[in-house]
Amino acid sequence: MENAQLIGLSRQIALQRQMDVVANNMANINTTGFKAENILFEEYVMPVARDRDFPRLDQPLSYVQDWATTHDLSSGAMVQTGNELDVGLNGDGFFAVQTQAGERWTKSGAFQLSANGTLVDLNGNPVLGEGGPIQFAPEETGILIASDGSISTSAGPKGRLRLVEFANPQALTREGSNLWAGGQPLVAANSRAMQGFTEKSNVSGVTEMAEMIRVQRAYESAANLAQKQDELRRTAIQRLGDANA
Repeated sequence: MENAQLIGLSRQIALQRQMDVVANNMANINTTGFKAENILFEEYVMPVARDRDFPRLDQPLSYVQDWATTHDLSSGAMVQTGNELDVGLNGDGFFAVQTQAGERWTKSGAFQLSANGTLVDLNGNPVLGEGGPIQFAPEETGILIASDGSISTSAGPKGRLRLVEFANPQALTREGSNLWAGGQPLVAANSRAMQGFTEKSNVSGVTEMAEMIRVQRAYESAANLAQKQDELRRTAIQRLGDANA
């Protein structure tokens, strides 16, 4: 009975982890450029002791283990904003930004200008061009961003946004604030910038709500099974005590 309860507990722990992932997806349903997460599970077979003195061999115990979290990097819907500093990325590319911890990557192209004219993201991190942060003078007007990331204003060319892609984007890690770290950045070959657009989150509210209900019901089922196992244990102890009385 202890084994059954431990197996049920491993299932509940895995479901709690899955609920955390679903809740995080739901919380970022309106976050620009957010990519949903999925969790993968695997069977963990507990090694057991075997003794030839027993008539039957011990049975293997199968536990549930959360194996990995994957990124759903499918594109979100492009929304036209008309803001000349908003840039959507059509493709697998990322924008490069400079943070205090080093270079990071983001899908969020909702940019703005800092007080000193530097192009920054919503967290104030400078957006990187091929030659470093992109700077605008106060008198410059008419910011134009081409599909290859080239930027020009009334003062002429200003450089090009640094767009990167990754051979294995699943190796990237999330760092919060809609930023990604790690990976070996490559020059983006299949991504195009779209000025005046932003990419919405690819989270489906209906799908995530249905998943949340499913996980909740599975957790309740595991909890009920644990309660029944506990009742069986109490009954067995009580009958054993009555037999020895």
